[in-house]
Amino acid sequence: MGVEGQIRNYQQCGNYTNYLQSYVICNPLKLWNFAGIIFTSKTNEMKTRTNILVLSTLIFSIVFASCGPSKKLVASRAWVSQLQQDSTTTHGKLNDCNSQVKTLSSEKAVLINENASVNNDLKSLASASKMTIADQAKRMNNLQNMIQAQKDVMSKLKNSISDALLKYKADELSVNIKNGNVYVSLQEKLLFKSGSDVVDPKGVAALKTLAQVLNSTKDISVVIEGHTDNVPIKTKQFMDNWDLSTARATAIVRILTNGNGFDPKRISATGRGEYKPINENSSLEGRAANRRTEVILSPDLNELYKLLAQ
Repeated sequence: MGVEGQIRNYQQCGNYTNYLQSYVICNPLKLWNFAGIIFTSKTNEMKTRTNILVLSTLIFSIVFASCGPSKKLVASRAWVSQLQQDSTTTHGKLNDCNSQVKTLSSEKAVLINENASVNNDLKSLASASKMTIADQAKRMNNLQNMIQAQKDVMSKLKNSISDALLKYKADELSVNIKNGNVYVSLQEKLLFKSGSDVVDPKGVAALKTLAQVLNSTKDISVVIEGHTDNVPIKTKQFMDNWDLSTARATAIVRILTNGNGFDPKRISATGRGEYKPINENSSLEGRAANRRTEVILSPDLNELYKLLAQ
């Protein structure tokens, strides 16, 4: 059936709209052909322009209503656009997460290596330290015994010296134990004349007696320490009290070693001048006490140090 036949059928039914929707929707060429046919057929029937205007309005209303985007299509496009944006954002976050995972994996590897190193160090320390609690207790007991033995030696030495020098007065010499050492303090009046480093005969006799005790005692070291008061001295021989105190200490070392056979490797001399007083220098008695020469006897601590180093 041709287009004119279809139009006649629809004319009979009075339903132009249905034909337009079923035949020429969204097809402009067919639409204009259809409009021309209708215009021709209607010329004989329609006598006024009113019908033509109504028909034109109907045609264009159908065209614009049918060919324009629907609300669902617009909504779908918006949804697709949003999905694309969400996909882009998600991929960005995924890349960030992958980067963080890579960084954390590297840090984990570093920590694992450090932990392994610490464990190796602990194993090495455990292997190096073979001392048990019992061993440590034994070592401590040995240390205490050695210290006590040193104290006993020094106490015996102090008593021996005191007995040997018993004939000398208290204002001439004294023997004491201080800080684990034996101090034999010889006053100036026993050894020297004022301002001199020459030992008097009485002092030489006392030093000879002291040397006999020292030679019979092994494992001790000796320091001779000279001291003066604070009265300045300046002679052709001595510039100051430093000179005088050092010269006196050296004179006693020579008597003990050269004259009495004490081992020179175990003895030394030092001068302290006026800078280590034991009394105030404001009185005659105080200054006399400060003018002294000290023989300081110290135990040999080598064995003790060896035990501590174990």
